[in-house]
Amino acid sequence: MTRMQSVVDVNVLFLNDKDECLFLQRANTGFRDGQYALVAGHLEPGESIEECAIRESKEEAGVTIAPGALDFRLVMRRDSDQNRISFFLSCRSWDGILTNMEPQKCSGFVWAKPDNPPTPVVDYVADALAHIREGVMLADFKA
Repeated sequence: MTRMQSVVDVNVLFLNDKDECLFLQRANTGFRDGQYALVAGHLEPGESIEECAIRESKEEAGVTIAPGALDFRLVMRRDSDQNRISFFLSCRSWDGILTNMEPQKCSGFVWAKPDNPPTPVVDYVADALAHIREGVMLADFKA
């Protein structure tokens, strides 16, 4: 039996005082371009889940998240060309102004209610948001 390595990614749900979530529209990446997703990125070797979320938030959205300001919401195993493990964390406080730091990969930001995301939304993100609303913390996603 061939053993497949797992890829771990971390997704951040930025939530404002209206309980809206920040979505970014993917562009020029070759993966789900034109669809809406969350601030996210791959876990680097030696990096904690929290450190990854903090780093990706700075790289993609230009804000600083203090250690301890993230809340765990969901872990999801995803079938794809690679076995993926996706962590979803929420954040209600950060320093700085949310800014598109990667215009070459993101055509813009949109605030929307998590139960009514902008369309088209990446399928596993929509599934994760539904699980989070239901209070599920461990899920599987099969495309």
